Amino acid sequence: MTTMTTTPPETTGQRNAHTVLPHDRWVTERRALLAREMELTRLGDQVARERRALPWVRIDKACVFDTPTGTRTLAELFGPRRQLLLQHFMLGPGWEQGCPSCSFMTDHLGGALPHLAQRDVAVALVSRAPIDQIERFRQRMGWQLTWVSSHGNDFNRDFGVSFTPEERATGEVFYNYAKRPFPQEEAPGISVFYKDEAGAVFHTYSTYGRGVEAMMGTYDLLDLTPKGRDEDGLPYTMAWVRHHDRYEAPARAASPSEGSCCHERNGTASA
Repeated sequence: MTTMTTTPPETTGQRNAHTVLPHDRWVTERRALLAREMELTRLGDQVARERRALPWVRIDKACVFDTPTGTRTLAELFGPRRQLLLQHFMLGPGWEQGCPSCSFMTDHLGGALPHLAQRDVAVALVSRAPIDQIERFRQRMGWQLTWVSSHGNDFNRDFGVSFTPEERATGEVFYNYAKRPFPQEEAPGISVFYKDEAGAVFHTYSTYGRGVEAMMGTYDLLDLTPKGRDEDGLPYTMAWVRHHDRYEAPARAASPSEGSCCHERNGTASA
């Protein structure tokens, strides 16, 4: 085991607002936190069991998407798999580029794809932008994954991630299972589907708002560090996030035109 240098008792004090302790006393504190972490892990396991036990909804409505090689139905997006993980990616018709926060999510998928396939899970992205617009942005980002267009159908509205001007004019839209303000015409989400032996497709789960952090592994790693996510004082929670080809040094806050479209400036949409 690596020897840890301890701070003598007479110099123990506040350093960057943290108490500095000898190693044996630090271990005592760490064990107390470990008990809380294990409690959280067990709670997460229980919630996952309850999630899998949710009732399903059969998808009877025809869902046809545009792809670079023609149209594909929702059932065809499964390929040989029985399960489908679908990211609702915020890229609306006429947008210059996709949402930075949704892009942050997608950046985490590449390495996961072969592992998800081994557990019988297919992955796809869906956006309301036309397919040529999607393809331009996909190629710019270098993503090798299935991304389809729901342009011209009601899929996004059916799953509560696109809102009409009339809905937004009321000041509230139905998002994340409740009426709430939302600043954009498109919203982020993740939906999960299952296809049975007969080819019937079922909707098993969807998550929105902060639920999409399930695809943001970087946040889990940041939560381990002393500074954490370090988002206090930013104009909104994900103001630091950029498309991976647009990071600059030194870091600066995003302008309204290039910032995250998944979260309001005051952060309330992320809850």
